[in-house]
Order: sequence, then C-alpha cells, then structure tokens
Amino acid sequence: MELLMTTGAAGGGGGIMMIVWIVVLFAFLYFFMIRPQRKEQQKKNELMNSLEVGDTVLTTSGFYGTVIDLNEDTVIVEFGSNRNCRIPMQRAAISAIEKPETAAAEKPATGKDAKAKDAKDDKGTEKKGLFGKKKEKE
Repeated sequence: MELLMTTGAAGGGGGIMMIVWIVVLFAFLYFFMIRPQRKEQQKKNELMNSLEVGDTVLTTSGFYGTVIDLNEDTVIVEFGSNRNCRIPMQRAAISAIEKPETAAAEKPATGKDAKAKDAKDDKGTEKKGLFGKKKEKE
C-alpha cells in the first residue's frame, strides 16, 4: 500500500512539472520571437507615418528615389535625375526613409579631413595592420 502511494505521488508531480515546462516554453517563444516582431512592426508603422513629400526612400527592390506624392496606401516615387521616371508603389515597398535635413547634416568630409578620417576607424582610433604598423591606403 505504501508503494502504491509513492508511485501515485510521483506521477502527480510529473504532471505539474510538464505544465511548468510548457509555460517556460511559451514564455521563451514570446520573449524571443513574438515580442521582437511586434516591436519591429511598430517601428515600421512609425516610419511609414513619418513619410513626407521630399523624403529620400530606399525601396525593397534596392532603388533610391524621392517621394513626390502621397496617398493613403500609394506613394509616387521619382527615380534618378530623369524627371520622367515616376513610379507609383505601395507604402509597404519602402524599406528605409532618409529625411533631407539628416542627409545635409551627414555630408562626407572633403580634402584633408577626408584623408584623416580614412586613416581612422569608426571609434576614432588609427587603423593598424597585423604587426602594429599603420595601414597603407590601397
């Protein structure tokens, strides 16, 4: 009788552990799969809401263009320097937006400043080769 009670108690505890593991699995799926996708979708929606005429956009097919007209779900984009190349597309086909004021602020340096910047990496330190020597420009 005593043996029967201990095996029954062990079986009940296994059921509780199974429920705990299922809850842990769903929590893992939520925090590592569902939540990041929702955040990314929210960022995409904010990006599309900030779209204005004159913005430079990158389409999902890799073309850069300038927005010249906006509708509810359609955008007319002008590509290249040819003013006759205007293509209507869905807002969902836009993958990145660059505002004109940010583009002007990020102009590349010219002259001596450009050469000095080339000799340094993104952190501002000089680029060095394998043996600690300064890298030559290729």
